[in-house]
Amino acid sequence: MHTAILTFDGYNELDSLIALGILNRVSAPGWKVSIAAPTPRVTSMNGVTIDATIDLDEACTADAVIVGSGRRTREVVEDTAIMQTLRQLDVRRQLLAAQCSGTLVLAKLGLLADVPACTDVTTKPWVVAAGVNVLNQPFFARGNLATAGGCLASTYLATWTIARLHGLTAAAGAMDYVAPVGEKQEYVDRALRNVTPYLEPASALA
Repeated sequence: MHTAILTFDGYNELDSLIALGILNRVSAPGWKVSIAAPTPRVTSMNGVTIDATIDLDEACTADAVIVGSGRRTREVVEDTAIMQTLRQLDVRRQLLAAQCSGTLVLAKLGLLADVPACTDVTTKPWVVAAGVNVLNQPFFARGNLATAGGCLASTYLATWTIARLHGLTAAAGAMDYVAPVGEKQEYVDRALRNVTPYLEPASALA
């Protein structure tokens, strides 16, 4: 199973890299997590430069795609070449998730036309202007679509993605691995409380 995290110039490290870290706590044959970008390197909002491991075309073939957030997302959605490439995304065959301003990307792709979504408070007006009903909560999912609002809600996107692709037990285990010592059960319980109501029955029992 392959998860691609879309990461653009101006990216928020807490969005892309926390998800990357949690997703990589899964150890299973064929499990792969990639940073996808439109260029070989991208620089964060705080000046952290990382190398992309795959391009956007390859990301569009992944089993799950998480759209990260950042300061330049409004530029991303105005970039014709990027958006044309991302139109290959298909919610019928992929899990599609978005973090904070990444929700604006899914909105502009027309994927949230009848699905309420979560985003951060700064991005909310732009997502509303795109015709999406924004919820006042950290996480929401319907079917193969999920969105999260607030940087640390990236833990919920990672938990949901693992639960859908590899089961709830694996998701709980990944969160337990990264949670603070002495607070592990609290962190795991919170993640599962936010994610489990939106899992398909088969995923919740996996």
